[in-house]
Amino acid sequence: MNKRYALKLLVTCAMLAGTSSFLVACSPNAPQFTAIDITGADYAKGFALTDHNGQARTLKDFQGKIVMMFFGYTQCPDVCPTSMLEMAEIKRLLGADGARIQGIFVTVDPARDQPDMLKEYMAAFDSTFLALVPTPEQLAALAKDYKVYYKKVDGPTPTSYTMDHTAGSYVYDTTGKLRLFTRYGTKPELTVADIRQLLAQAS
Repeated sequence: MNKRYALKLLVTCAMLAGTSSFLVACSPNAPQFTAIDITGADYAKGFALTDHNGQARTLKDFQGKIVMMFFGYTQCPDVCPTSMLEMAEIKRLLGADGARIQGIFVTVDPARDQPDMLKEYMAAFDSTFLALVPTPEQLAALAKDYKVYYKKVDGPTPTSYTMDHTAGSYVYDTTGKLRLFTRYGTKPELTVADIRQLLAQAS
Protein backbone atom coordinates (compact mmCIF):
# COMPACT_ATOMS: atom_id res chain seq x y z
CA MET A 1 0.00 0.00 0.00
CA ASN A 2 1.60 3.31 -1.07
CA LYS A 3 1.58 6.36 1.18
CA ARG A 4 -0.86 8.34 -0.95
CA TYR A 5 -3.41 5.51 -0.97
CA ALA A 6 -2.99 4.89 2.76
CA LEU A 7 -3.58 8.57 3.54
CA LYS A 8 -6.65 8.68 1.28
CA LEU A 9 -8.06 5.58 2.99
CA LEU A 10 -7.61 7.04 6.46
CA VAL A 11 -9.18 10.37 5.49
CA THR A 12 -12.20 8.64 3.91
CA CYS A 13 -12.78 6.53 6.98
CA ALA A 14 -12.40 9.45 9.35
CA MET A 15 -14.93 11.50 7.38
CA LEU A 16 -17.50 8.72 7.53
CA ALA A 17 -17.04 7.84 11.16
CA GLY A 18 -16.27 11.15 12.76
CA THR A 19 -14.27 9.44 15.50
CA SER A 20 -10.60 8.56 15.71
CA SER A 21 -11.36 5.19 17.29
CA PHE A 22 -13.00 4.11 14.04
CA LEU A 23 -9.67 4.15 12.22
CA VAL A 24 -8.84 0.67 13.51
CA ALA A 25 -11.31 -0.68 10.95
CA CYS A 26 -9.24 0.92 8.20
CA SER A 27 -5.92 -0.65 9.04
CA PRO A 28 -3.99 -2.30 6.19
CA ASN A 29 -4.59 -5.69 7.84
CA ALA A 30 -8.39 -5.37 7.70
CA PRO A 31 -10.36 -7.25 5.00
CA GLN A 32 -10.03 -5.48 1.65
CA PHE A 33 -13.43 -4.40 0.34
CA THR A 34 -14.39 -2.37 -2.72
CA ALA A 35 -17.04 -0.66 -0.59
CA ILE A 36 -16.09 1.70 2.24
CA ASP A 37 -15.39 -0.38 5.33
CA ILE A 38 -17.25 1.21 8.24
CA THR A 39 -16.94 -1.70 10.64
CA GLY A 40 -17.17 -0.39 14.20
CA ALA A 41 -19.03 2.81 13.31
CA ASP A 42 -21.09 4.21 16.18
CA TYR A 43 -24.11 5.15 14.07
CA ALA A 44 -26.80 3.43 11.95
CA LYS A 45 -27.10 0.61 14.47
CA GLY A 46 -30.72 -0.21 13.75
CA PHE A 47 -34.26 0.95 13.11
CA ALA A 48 -37.86 0.40 14.18
CA LEU A 49 -40.16 1.13 11.25
CA THR A 50 -43.24 -0.22 9.51
CA ASP A 51 -42.86 -2.00 6.16
CA HIS A 52 -45.11 -1.71 3.12
CA ASN A 53 -47.21 -4.63 4.42
CA GLY A 54 -47.96 -2.79 7.65
CA GLN A 55 -45.65 -5.02 9.71
CA ALA A 56 -43.34 -3.55 12.34
CA ARG A 57 -39.71 -4.23 11.49
CA THR A 58 -36.37 -3.95 13.25
CA LEU A 59 -32.90 -4.98 12.17
CA LYS A 60 -33.14 -8.04 14.43
CA ASP A 61 -35.82 -9.48 12.14
CA PHE A 62 -33.12 -10.20 9.59
CA GLN A 63 -30.56 -12.03 11.72
CA GLY A 64 -28.69 -14.54 9.58
CA LYS A 65 -28.97 -12.41 6.45
CA ILE A 66 -26.88 -9.74 4.82
CA VAL A 67 -28.99 -6.56 4.84
CA MET A 68 -28.56 -3.97 2.10
CA MET A 69 -30.34 -0.72 3.00
CA PHE A 70 -30.98 2.12 0.55
CA PHE A 71 -32.71 5.49 1.06
CA GLY A 72 -34.74 6.77 -1.89
CA TYR A 73 -38.20 7.47 -3.28
CA THR A 74 -40.43 5.94 -5.95
CA GLN A 75 -40.60 8.99 -8.24
CA CYS A 76 -36.82 9.26 -8.42
CA PRO A 77 -35.99 9.32 -12.16
CA ASP A 78 -32.70 7.45 -12.24
CA VAL A 79 -30.57 6.90 -9.12
CA CYS A 80 -33.17 4.94 -7.14
CA PRO A 81 -34.37 2.51 -9.82
CA THR A 82 -30.78 1.96 -10.93
CA SER A 83 -29.69 1.21 -7.36
CA MET A 84 -32.57 -1.20 -6.79
CA LEU A 85 -31.92 -2.98 -10.08
CA GLU A 86 -28.28 -3.38 -9.06
CA MET A 87 -29.35 -4.73 -5.67
CA ALA A 88 -31.52 -7.33 -7.42
CA GLU A 89 -28.61 -8.18 -9.72
CA ILE A 90 -26.31 -8.64 -6.71
CA LYS A 91 -28.78 -11.12 -5.25
CA ARG A 92 -28.98 -12.97 -8.58
CA LEU A 93 -25.20 -13.15 -9.02
CA LEU A 94 -24.84 -14.67 -5.54
CA GLY A 95 -26.72 -17.76 -6.73
CA ALA A 96 -27.84 -19.92 -3.83
CA ASP A 97 -26.40 -17.38 -1.39
CA GLY A 98 -28.81 -14.81 -2.78
CA ALA A 99 -31.41 -16.20 -0.37
CA ARG A 100 -29.26 -14.71 2.40
CA ILE A 101 -29.68 -11.16 1.10
CA GLN A 102 -32.41 -8.85 2.39
CA GLY A 103 -32.93 -5.72 0.33
CA ILE A 104 -34.47 -2.78 2.19
CA PHE A 105 -35.68 0.49 0.69
CA VAL A 106 -36.41 3.40 3.05
CA THR A 107 -38.52 6.11 1.48
CA VAL A 108 -37.44 9.72 1.98
CA ASP A 109 -40.78 10.82 0.52
CA PRO A 110 -43.42 9.39 2.89
CA ALA A 111 -45.95 12.03 1.81
CA ARG A 112 -46.25 10.48 -1.67
CA ASP A 113 -44.86 6.96 -1.17
CA GLN A 114 -47.87 5.12 0.19
CA PRO A 115 -47.60 1.42 1.21
CA ASP A 116 -49.45 0.04 -1.84
CA MET A 117 -47.24 2.07 -4.16
CA LEU A 118 -44.10 0.89 -2.38
CA LYS A 119 -45.23 -2.72 -2.50
CA GLU A 120 -45.65 -2.48 -6.26
CA TYR A 121 -42.31 -0.70 -6.56
CA MET A 122 -40.48 -3.43 -4.65
CA ALA A 123 -42.14 -6.16 -6.72
CA ALA A 124 -40.65 -4.58 -9.84
CA PHE A 125 -37.17 -5.43 -8.55
CA ASP A 126 -37.49 -8.45 -6.24
CA SER A 127 -40.51 -9.82 -4.42
CA THR A 128 -38.49 -10.36 -1.24
CA PHE A 129 -37.33 -6.74 -0.97
CA LEU A 130 -39.07 -4.61 1.65
CA ALA A 131 -39.84 -0.91 1.73
CA LEU A 132 -39.93 0.85 5.08
CA VAL A 133 -42.31 3.77 5.59
CA PRO A 134 -41.25 6.24 8.28
CA THR A 135 -43.38 9.12 9.49
CA PRO A 136 -41.85 12.54 8.75
CA GLU A 137 -40.65 12.67 12.35
CA GLN A 138 -39.15 9.18 12.18
CA LEU A 139 -37.45 10.02 8.90
CA ALA A 140 -35.79 13.12 10.36
CA ALA A 141 -34.44 11.12 13.31
CA LEU A 142 -33.38 8.20 11.12
CA ALA A 143 -31.56 10.44 8.63
CA LYS A 144 -29.64 12.03 11.49
CA ASP A 145 -28.70 8.65 12.93
CA TYR A 146 -27.70 7.24 9.54
CA LYS A 147 -25.90 10.41 8.39
CA VAL A 148 -28.20 10.51 5.37
CA TYR A 149 -29.01 13.72 3.52
CA TYR A 150 -32.42 14.43 2.00
CA LYS A 151 -34.11 17.63 0.89
CA LYS A 152 -37.31 18.48 -0.95
CA VAL A 153 -36.75 20.42 -4.18
CA ASP A 154 -39.84 22.28 -5.34
CA GLY A 155 -41.18 21.66 -8.84
CA PRO A 156 -43.59 23.57 -11.10
CA THR A 157 -46.58 22.24 -9.11
CA PRO A 158 -46.99 21.36 -5.43
CA THR A 159 -46.92 17.61 -6.18
CA SER A 160 -44.17 17.54 -8.81
CA TYR A 161 -41.27 18.12 -6.46
CA THR A 162 -38.15 15.97 -6.38
CA MET A 163 -35.99 14.82 -3.48
CA ASP A 164 -32.25 15.27 -3.26
CA HIS A 165 -30.80 12.45 -1.18
CA THR A 166 -27.74 10.42 -0.34
CA ALA A 167 -27.00 7.73 -2.93
CA GLY A 168 -25.42 4.52 -1.70
CA SER A 169 -26.32 1.53 0.44
CA TYR A 170 -25.49 0.43 3.96
CA VAL A 171 -24.56 -3.23 4.34
CA TYR A 172 -25.02 -5.17 7.59
CA ASP A 173 -23.49 -8.59 8.17
CA THR A 174 -25.43 -11.67 9.27
CA THR A 175 -25.18 -10.67 12.95
CA GLY A 176 -26.72 -7.25 12.34
CA LYS A 177 -23.46 -5.31 12.58
CA LEU A 178 -22.88 -2.39 10.23
CA ARG A 179 -19.97 -3.22 7.94
CA LEU A 180 -19.97 -1.39 4.60
CA PHE A 181 -21.19 1.60 2.65
CA THR A 182 -21.42 0.92 -1.08
CA ARG A 183 -21.07 3.91 -3.36
CA TYR A 184 -23.66 4.61 -6.04
CA GLY A 185 -22.51 3.21 -9.38
CA THR A 186 -20.34 0.40 -7.97
CA LYS A 187 -20.46 -2.58 -10.30
CA PRO A 188 -22.63 -5.38 -8.86
CA GLU A 189 -19.82 -7.90 -9.34
CA LEU A 190 -17.59 -5.92 -6.98
CA THR A 191 -20.27 -5.72 -4.30
CA VAL A 192 -20.88 -9.45 -4.70
CA ALA A 193 -17.20 -10.05 -3.91
CA ASP A 194 -17.52 -7.91 -0.77
CA ILE A 195 -20.63 -9.78 0.35
CA ARG A 196 -18.97 -13.13 -0.20
CA GLN A 197 -16.26 -12.02 2.22
CA LEU A 198 -18.89 -11.18 4.81
CA LEU A 199 -20.61 -14.52 4.29
CA ALA A 200 -17.29 -16.33 4.60
CA GLN A 201 -16.68 -14.60 7.93
CA ALA A 202 -20.08 -15.84 9.11
CA SER A 203 -19.47 -19.48 8.20
